Amino acid sequence: MPVKTQRYVAILSVVLFLAKMLAWRLTHSVTVLTDALESIVNMIAGFLGLFSIILANMPRDTNHPYGHGKAEFLSSAVEGTLIILAGVVIIYEAIHHLIVPHQLEKLNIGLFIIAASGLVNYLTGRYVEQRGVKNNSMILVSAGKHLQTDAYSTIAIMIGLSLVLLTHNRYMWLDSAVALCFAVIIMVTGYKVLRRSISGIMDEMDIVLLNEVIKVIQESRRPQWVDLHNLRVIQYGSLMHVDAHMTLPWFYKVVDADGEIHALEDLIKANFKNQVELFIHIDGCMPYQCKLCSLADCPERRHPFQQQLEWTMDNLWADSKHGKEQEPVI
Repeated sequence: MPVKTQRYVAILSVVLFLAKMLAWRLTHSVTVLTDALESIVNMIAGFLGLFSIILANMPRDTNHPYGHGKAEFLSSAVEGTLIILAGVVIIYEAIHHLIVPHQLEKLNIGLFIIAASGLVNYLTGRYVEQRGVKNNSMILVSAGKHLQTDAYSTIAIMIGLSLVLLTHNRYMWLDSAVALCFAVIIMVTGYKVLRRSISGIMDEMDIVLLNEVIKVIQESRRPQWVDLHNLRVIQYGSLMHVDAHMTLPWFYKVVDADGEIHALEDLIKANFKNQVELFIHIDGCMPYQCKLCSLADCPERRHPFQQQLEWTMDNLWADSKHGKEQEPVI
């Protein structure tokens, strides 16, 4: 489904670019031209995004043991860079036309074309973003936000051109002024897309996703899950990687430990729609952790149970067992 959606986005970007170029040829408006230039970015991003989604959905192989999900981050990084460059070009053109003003023509027809493209952009962008959230696709989310931002910018363009039309070209500087505002909006959007892409490439922690995973585990934890630490959650496209160290009773057999790993995996899969890949390292419990263990009728208990440690983001990411600081001095 993400591939099909992105294919529609790519085709639509070509149609809208041609429509905006027609509007520019009719009006000779720098604002309309900048909008058309921004559509070039949409086209490049659309087809690059389509290629990246196809690549990201390819199964892992010997050269890419963790899959191809990071292709989405690279695609979004290129898109963000292109958006920023489009903003720079728009600023240049706007300043040039402030210095050398020119007469605008057929603004009524141009306004109609721009308004129609803006409406299509908004409706498409909203749909694409919703599909991206549902399929955990960064490319679709970025593309959807980009299209909606383009639609919001269209409103500003229409206001500027309408003022020029109503004043009978007496305030032509409004055309360039609106273009400058439009450029700022575009560059801010590009920065946000680029920033998020770099975060993904650098495996920056997704605090929201990590807290959601921790909440699910905490609310459904089993008594035999004595401890959990060194938890890491990374999202690559539709694939979510979960790494952790789980402490189980030291006397458990391999088959028992395997069952607990699958129970944790089933728990996460049941609460998250995306694919899940778990890498769980099993630790045997230590005597000092008895105070944290709520397992009833434990045959090897050395100390009475006191209180379970509530798992939070602050204590689950650390690479060390919990409870050691409570070990009694003998």
